This record gives sequence, structure tokens and C-alpha cells, in this order.
Amino acid sequence: MRLQSPWTPRLCGGSQPPAERLADALAEDILGGVLVAGDRLPAHRELAWRLGIGIGSVTRASAILERRGLVRVVKGRGTFVSARPGHHHSFLDLAANMPPPMFSDRALARTLTRLAKGVDPALFNVYPPVAGHLGHRRIMAHWLEELGLAVSPEMLLLTSGAQQALSVALAVARQSADVVITESLTYPGMLGAIRQTGMTLRGVAMDGGGMCPVALESVLTELRDQRAVLYLTPTMHNPTTATMERGRREDIVRLCRRFDALIIEDGVYVCVPDNALPDLVSLAPERTFHVSSLSKILSPGLRIGALIPPDAYREACLSALLCSSLMIAPLSYAMMAQWMQDGTAASVRQSLRGEAGRRRGLAASILGAWMVPPVYDAFHVWLPMLPEQTVAVINHARSYGVLVTDPAPFRTEAGSGKSGIRLCLGLASLPDLTEALHRVKAACLATDAKVSRDTIPVA
Repeated sequence: MRLQSPWTPRLCGGSQPPAERLADALAEDILGGVLVAGDRLPAHRELAWRLGIGIGSVTRASAILERRGLVRVVKGRGTFVSARPGHHHSFLDLAANMPPPMFSDRALARTLTRLAKGVDPALFNVYPPVAGHLGHRRIMAHWLEELGLAVSPEMLLLTSGAQQALSVALAVARQSADVVITESLTYPGMLGAIRQTGMTLRGVAMDGGGMCPVALESVLTELRDQRAVLYLTPTMHNPTTATMERGRREDIVRLCRRFDALIIEDGVYVCVPDNALPDLVSLAPERTFHVSSLSKILSPGLRIGALIPPDAYREACLSALLCSSLMIAPLSYAMMAQWMQDGTAASVRQSLRGEAGRRRGLAASILGAWMVPPVYDAFHVWLPMLPEQTVAVINHARSYGVLVTDPAPFRTEAGSGKSGIRLCLGLASLPDLTEALHRVKAACLATDAKVSRDTIPVA
């Protein structure tokens, strides 16, 4: 005699086809522990009859769950729940923000072989100039020109990653500014650096297009007697993925000129030239410190950043860079030069753009209205939601074996504004990413917290 199924048939709400709504409902109950390993699912005909859907929809739902490893079909006996995912020591990681690896073992070995034959011993035998060798700065300047940013190599400072460039810019700006203004949610590494300086920190409200100029004007007016430095990420903001339109960039520059505010522009996600999205340093070179890096658009292991300071602050930046006591590894210098000169870097950059689009499309197909569709290429997406919903989804996702980013470290001020979850799409393999996104969707369904894609965090 066959055991009866313990599951009460249901469909998740929404406008998706019945097969997807049934698969979502079963996945949610399997991941949530309502169904456990070995539980039998109702027969296909019974499910179709009780839910009022076609038997073909039930069959497709079963196939979806079987591909995900959540159920197993035993010929002649029925469909059973597999061992629940997430009960192992390893997690599917959607919290680490980096591009997927694009350099194979063979490619790296080939590069090292070429370097061994032609590398300049002076790279390893003497200290490099503070701003980097002029030859390497010329190579980086050409790379930035391909991204739409014209800069003289002599004005370019090479740094050990973007974090060092940001720290140098902040240290120099601190000499003439008292307050740092940034988005209400922003990069935690810069927030940590700001707090270490002891400078006053102010957050400014955001919407779907990034920092709101009206809100910025209000803060600058309030701080009229104090000089401010503005830190922001105009392109592919971290974590919300907001990208500013040209008009908003120009509005922000006008405000900074009016109130004599300095600007630190984080451009680490810029990966393609776009005349419609000019860098702030192009609009206001006299007051903008522009930071770029190879880590987010080429390779995480290539810790080389670039700082373009205003002319009046270049010498101060050189002094701050010297005092930071960090030096780019000579091998990183050599590999950067090799890849940029032989075309490898440009090819990888283009491949990563394609991969970003592929993974972004995958995330959108699974998460639907929970996700804000980014308008730019990178490997993170944003799920806006209320703070209490955010906590619930994070906890559910962890119980399902998925790590996602807690928004708390991104907040300029504790308890400020709305919230959400950043998902990083670059680290996991495509099969793991697909499963992780399905589990995040199940976590969202479990909280019953459907949100509008227009709900961007505001202060």
C-alpha cells in the first residue's frame, strides 16, 4: 500500500505559468522544512485535479525540481523529496562581489612564460617611483582612454588597488574639508576609511537614478560654513546598481561648484566608453579625484588601481601615497603590461561584459519583480525591500544554504531609510548560481514580501 503524501497542494501567487507557480510552492516547502527527505509528493493526476491545472504543467514542475536536485523520480513508485539542500558545511556564496575567473591555468602559464623571457629585472631590483613607472602609467592611461577617460600619464597615480586610491584621495581632501557627504547606502570600505578619519559623515537620499540633487543641495546648504567632500559612485552604484543620467551628473557638479565641494568619484565599475554618461572628472576636473581599478572589470587578483587627482592636489596625493607604504607587486605590474599590450585585457573585458549580461538575464528570469534591472554591466544586482523583510529573507536564505549580503555595512547612518539585499553573481559557477537564485526566490516567497522594482532605498 502506497504512503499518502503529507503535502497540501497549492500554487504560489503571481502571473507565471502554472508549472512555475507549482514548482515555486514545492521548492518553498522543501527548503523551508515543511517537506523532508523521503516524503512522497502527490501523483501527477491527483495534483492536476486538485489544483485545476493541466497534467502537463505538473510534469513540467516535477522536471524543474528534479533538475534542481530537490526531488527524485522513482519509476513505478512516484516522486519523492531529496535530501534538503543547505544542510552541509558549504554555502552557495552570493555575498562576495567579484567577477568570475576568466584566466585559465594554461593562459596564466603562458603569460608567466613570456614574462620570464622578457621581463625587465629593474622591476624587481629597485623601488618603483611613488606614482608607478612612467611606462606603466602610459599603459594605464591608454586603458582608461579606451573606457572614455582622457588623462595624461604624468597626472596618473598607480595604486595598490582602488581602496588605496580612495584612502589617498580622502587623506588629501581631509586637509581642506570637514565633512564627507555620500549616498545613504554606499561602499563599506570607504565608510570604514571615512570613520577612521573622524570626519563628520552625512548621507543623502537616493532614488532609482542615484543620489538626489535636491537632497544634496539641502545638505550642502545646511553645511554652508563647512567645506565638504562628496564621495559617490555614479555608474553601477554599489549596492543598488543605480546609474546616474548625464543631467543628474551635471546637476551635482553645478552644486559642488556653487558650494566649493570636492568630489571623490568611484569609477571601478566603468567598463565601456559612453558619451551619454561622462565621468565627473571630465565635467569638473578642478575638484574631482577619480578612482579606477582593474579588479572589478578584469581580474580580482590584479590589485592595481589608478587615481586621477585635480592638478592642485597632485603633489599632496604623491606625499600621501608615499606615506601609505603600500607598493604594487612587481609581478602585477608586469602582468598588467603584458595583458594590455598583447590584447588579452581588452578581450577579457569584453568577455566579462557578455558574461555579466548573461548572469543578469538569468537573475531577472528567476527573481522577476523582486530585482531592480541594472542598466549597466557588473556582477551584482539589488533587491529592494523594507528592513524587516530584508532580515527575514537573509535568514531564510541562510537556512536554505545561501549567503547574501547584509545591508547594514552599507548604511551611512544606522537605521536610515529603506533597505534591500545585494546579490553578487560572479563567484558561483552557472549551475550553482542558478540553484542559489532559486533558493533566494524561495526565501522571498517565504516572507511574502513582494516589492516594487521602483522601491529604491531612500534616507
